[in-house]
Amino acid sequence: MTKIAFLGLGAMGSRMAKNILDAGFELTVWNRTASAAEDLVKAGARQANSPKSAADGAEIVIAMVTDDVVSSDLWTDEATGALAGMNAGSIAVEMSTLTPEWVAKLKEKASARGVALVDAPVSGSLPQAEGRQLVVMAGGDTEAFETVKPVLSAIGPTHHVGASGQGAALKLAVNALMGIQITAWAEMLGFLGKQGLDTHKTMDLLATMPVCSPLAAGMSRLMLAQDYAPRFTNALLAKDFRYFKQTTGNEKTPIADAASAVYQRAAEEMGHENVTAVIRFYE
Repeated sequence: MTKIAFLGLGAMGSRMAKNILDAGFELTVWNRTASAAEDLVKAGARQANSPKSAADGAEIVIAMVTDDVVSSDLWTDEATGALAGMNAGSIAVEMSTLTPEWVAKLKEKASARGVALVDAPVSGSLPQAEGRQLVVMAGGDTEAFETVKPVLSAIGPTHHVGASGQGAALKLAVNALMGIQITAWAEMLGFLGKQGLDTHKTMDLLATMPVCSPLAAGMSRLMLAQDYAPRFTNALLAKDFRYFKQTTGNEKTPIADAASAVYQRAAEEMGHENVTAVIRFYE
């Protein structure tokens, strides 16, 4: 049986780890707040007291955390980091939304220890995580990808999108496209409401038109319902826009920049609420 370690048991990570466990893999878990592992331990996982300890003896080590800084500490800390506990020939899988720049550095550090790296962020939120429908976008060596694919497929449809770092790049594009759509629809719903239209009925009509994507329809209905319960927070999307801009550098990205400005403000004013809360700016 393939031995897996899963590091990071937040809202997404805990669900992803449970799906891997339910698929029959031997699983060791770690989280900075140890109590987050309780349900997984009851379901049959083993709990470790550090990333290094969790990685000891694991063939595949998976991480799902918030940003580059947390990822760096989790993988590379000399005393407690996962890489220090991994054997040569094992595979590190980084599923967090990160910069391609950090992924490149992590690959170098992993390679120095004889460890392969697959960057494999996901598209989807809590309902998709629970339903094993997250779309996995993996970058890295083909052989390493094929080795980890059966494990990642327990999370959702798994695709090899290119070389190392290209999974991370695609994820930043996906989240930028999401944020651009949400801000555009929030602005238009605000406009329609101010023009006196019944926005609920109008949204039902718009949803039948080619101009409306499934994402736009779903997010718009959440906005109209004033449903801002955190599935994916403003703070996280603002971080992803910053990573997108860091990666594009001096390239001109005016549309993404405009959406980013909305989410930087949203992160400051209502960072822990769902990304749909930006409609408040247009009411």
